[in-house]
Amino acid sequence: MDILLTGSIAYDYLMTFPGYFREHILPDELDRISLSFLVDSMIRRRGGIAANIAVTLAQLGERPGVMATVGEDFGEYRAWLEEKGVDTTYIRAIDGLFTASFFVTTDRANAQIATFYSGGMARASSLRLADLPSRPKLVMISANDPEAMSGYVDECHELGLAYIYDPSQQVVRLDAEALVTGVTGSLAVFGNDYEFRLIQEKTGLSLEQIDALAGFVVITRGERGVDILADGRKLHVAAVAPRTIADPTGVGDAFRGGFLKGFLHDLPLDACARVGALAATYCLEHPGSQGHTFDLGIFAARYRQVFGEALDLS
Repeated sequence: MDILLTGSIAYDYLMTFPGYFREHILPDELDRISLSFLVDSMIRRRGGIAANIAVTLAQLGERPGVMATVGEDFGEYRAWLEEKGVDTTYIRAIDGLFTASFFVTTDRANAQIATFYSGGMARASSLRLADLPSRPKLVMISANDPEAMSGYVDECHELGLAYIYDPSQQVVRLDAEALVTGVTGSLAVFGNDYEFRLIQEKTGLSLEQIDALAGFVVITRGERGVDILADGRKLHVAAVAPRTIADPTGVGDAFRGGFLKGFLHDLPLDACARVGALAATYCLEHPGSQGHTFDLGIFAARYRQVFGEALDLS
């Protein structure tokens, strides 16, 4: 196995409320709040960081493995991932629990009320890298149950496995010691600009110090592109302009999938970021974090059109 992705797998339940939440909230009654909103629509989409990255990688010709815990309702999702070319062998369904789920209702002002149910994800620490029948060349440690994330970091250190550390949404839950341990000895650290500011605030480390502890640092900045710090050098790659904008959900995960594809094929880091930037734009142009579709030939042709250079990822 070239790459094993660890991280969340979830269902996203997206609902729309035709009014404004603010019209139904009494500020002086917040200690007794009890509200129910009748929504106009609901969409269920497949999500979760590990699965999102895996789908992009698979469409680029890889067969990534995913190691995660899910619920007993995962059957349809598993079939979908396998059809896309993702290896689900190491995804364990936990009896009596549902797959992690994100419920969010959005009103006319784009205000949101959301709830996250961890479900099967809460058991992720029961999976161990040491129990795998063969060792992957590269492990991606993405946002997941915090105990599992720290456990995977420790195992990578103990087993001598190369890993990329991507704490993203769980930076808030991880303490300074866990973050420093995750960064130290990693092949790379990924995050957006806000997440890196949180890491710096929690750990007291500068970006240059994080770069010194890790192999390299990848900072995504949305429409402002991506910065890479490596061996004291800074590289910048611009975002790829979309043909249309459908949904920003999962764009960062698609970037990671594209970047990893280039990295697995030994492309220079700036070229990896360009592959990631184009994959992110494909995601932005389609609804949902796994709604984009392409094959390697289509992708390479657009890459050449955008960047004026050939892309060989065969």
